[in-house]
Amino acid sequence: MSKKHPIIAVTGSSGAGTTTVKHAFGDIFRREGVNAAVVEGDSFHRYNRAEMKEAIKAASITGKNLSHFGPDANLFDKLEKLFREYGETGVGQTRLYLHDQSEAAPHNQEPGTFTPWKPMEPGSDLLFYEGLHGGVVDGSVDVAKWVDLLIGVVPIVNLEWIQKIHRDTAQRGYTAEAVTDTILRRMHDYVHYITPQFSRTHINFQRVPLVDTSNPFIARDIPTPTESLIVIRFREARKQNFPYLLQMIDGSFMSRPNTIVVPGGKMGFAMEIILTPIIHVLLESKRHAK
Repeated sequence: MSKKHPIIAVTGSSGAGTTTVKHAFGDIFRREGVNAAVVEGDSFHRYNRAEMKEAIKAASITGKNLSHFGPDANLFDKLEKLFREYGETGVGQTRLYLHDQSEAAPHNQEPGTFTPWKPMEPGSDLLFYEGLHGGVVDGSVDVAKWVDLLIGVVPIVNLEWIQKIHRDTAQRGYTAEAVTDTILRRMHDYVHYITPQFSRTHINFQRVPLVDTSNPFIARDIPTPTESLIVIRFREARKQNFPYLLQMIDGSFMSRPNTIVVPGGKMGFAMEIILTPIIHVLLESKRHAK
């Protein structure tokens, strides 16, 4: 971790809703005038889209399950190196993964490919990461130790699967059966590389639906925010002013000494109330360190 060059990471699996949290941070950064260097976790996958399909086929022949959740399909060492170098110098090497034609066209590349590695622009206030592995630890690689604020986005697993199935079928053209196969193939990596991160986070936001999601593979729609509660767990509860949060967030209540529960429709508001003061502290520490 670094007082001069702080790092914020939002981590959660595919379909967990990390993009929603990314947008909330974007609103905070714009309002507070924060110049954030944004890094997407997909940039640190090992294979482009075509290569990944071939790698999955090759792995299946030997009885292995390759997934974007695990180390074999990612560059954990490069991600840790970026975090370490940014914390020390405020810059580092990164690239972009081009998801679709709209992202690929400005680079004259095909969707599903990477741009070349290049140095980050200097002068940012902080680094903001959003992806699968902001708190991953694997052998000698420890990404989590370089992060100043680690946020977990963790809907209960049935809701996570519902969101992934709906997104991948509606936006990416996959069949429900293909998405289900992907969920099964990556389960080992999910258990060993995704789930453990949420024991290292400073704050977890877990969405819990209030409707029946017992069979996510036949669910026709995603539970709405008003059909959900958000369980927010703090690692350092003593630093939180819970009476203030309960007063500010209508309908909230405490379920444990380190946990507050808020209505699903208030998630964005709750995030801003909770995270804005923390960002202020990081930037104030940065100013004093200089």
